[in-house]
Amino acid sequence: MNKQKTGDKEYKKLLTYLQAQNNQAFREFIGELHSYDLARLFFRLSKINRQRLLTFLEPLEIAMLMEELDLHEQKEIIASLGSQKSAQVLNHMPNDDVADLLSELEETQTTALLGNMRNLEADKVRTLLHYPKDTAGGLMTTEFISILDHYTVEKTIRILRKTAPSAETIYYLYVTDPNQRLVGVLSLRDLLVAQPEDKISELMYKRVISVPAEMDQEEVAKILSRYDFLALPVVNNKKRLLGIVTVDDIIDVLIEEAQEDIQQLSAIHPDKKLFVHPLRSAKKRIPWLVVLLAIGIVTADLISLFENTIHLLPILTVFMPMIAGMTGNAATQSLALTIQGLSSDQLTPKNYGKVIRHEGIAGTIIGIVCSGVIFVAIGFWKNFHLGLVIGGSLFFTLILGTLVGTIIPILLEKIHIDPTTASGPLITTLNDVLSLMIYFGFATLLVHYFL
Repeated sequence: MNKQKTGDKEYKKLLTYLQAQNNQAFREFIGELHSYDLARLFFRLSKINRQRLLTFLEPLEIAMLMEELDLHEQKEIIASLGSQKSAQVLNHMPNDDVADLLSELEETQTTALLGNMRNLEADKVRTLLHYPKDTAGGLMTTEFISILDHYTVEKTIRILRKTAPSAETIYYLYVTDPNQRLVGVLSLRDLLVAQPEDKISELMYKRVISVPAEMDQEEVAKILSRYDFLALPVVNNKKRLLGIVTVDDIIDVLIEEAQEDIQQLSAIHPDKKLFVHPLRSAKKRIPWLVVLLAIGIVTADLISLFENTIHLLPILTVFMPMIAGMTGNAATQSLALTIQGLSSDQLTPKNYGKVIRHEGIAGTIIGIVCSGVIFVAIGFWKNFHLGLVIGGSLFFTLILGTLVGTIIPILLEKIHIDPTTASGPLITTLNDVLSLMIYFGFATLLVHYFL
């Protein structure tokens, strides 16, 4: 509540200064406001007042505002600024962020903006635009600090004072040879505690963890997470240092990948925007749903094989949703664990058999407990013959669901298909078919006990 009141107070102040065009009061207000808070206030303003705000802000301030926004919101601001002022703003933004933004614009607009930017900044951005967005090259920034191994600590600190303001991070200094090949890395901490006359070659770590420019962003994220680095150097096939990927970009990647995985598990094609046209949203979902519908028709046809059993024991239909639902729940739990293991590299071909055995044992234990509970409950509620059918079916389907939830994503991984893309809907439908076949098949075997 206090945060909301504070936000309302700031919003009213900003609105007052904009409407009164009180530049002096506005300057004092902006000087005390964090760029994140300014971004939150920006989208509470009307379009007219947003334009007034952008007029009042300097290009550097707009650049700081832009860094707090997503690509869709950045495009809105660029569209309202015009090419000249937009280029001035882009000059102050990290070049990797500029490349991400320009890759989303029309080619003519991108060309115009690059043409109005400073030549040095434009050339850096053009270099980054050559790399696919979802690779290390597409993620990297060229704003890093590199030094030569024959430098002394004193000389390096002098260089650092000059170049640090334009670098995205100074926690690591990358050591290169005269041909820009990466030969070592030195942390800022080690630099500061060293003696002024010490040589960089004596202080640097020579075993540098680096990634190739074409490496997929998800693999880059895994490496950065594995070693707890704040940045990773990106090199070409000749080990020439091209740029660095920083931890803040990797956090964005992890969030993006997690959102995609959630959408893909539900058979929804990932989209960057939540509110897309209903027709477009439906077109992305329909293909999977049609496939699942076809499988559902096959399931219905298979169930028709047990018409006599259903006719003799119509009460069986009452428990169909429970059997299918419990099987699906068990499969979803195993699927979540398996996907997590695959994405974190804990689950590898060497331990596929081990995890399948573990999940099989877990499924058996779950099956014993749940089938025992349902056998007793239905036995006292209806009769123990029916309890045996329901409980026995549930025992086998829970084991099956657990194994299917484990094996399907592993099989998809082995044939180089993203397991999150099809695992969810495929496992759900497959479990529905198999669990109902087991259920009615088991009931058919024991139907004579009810007659």
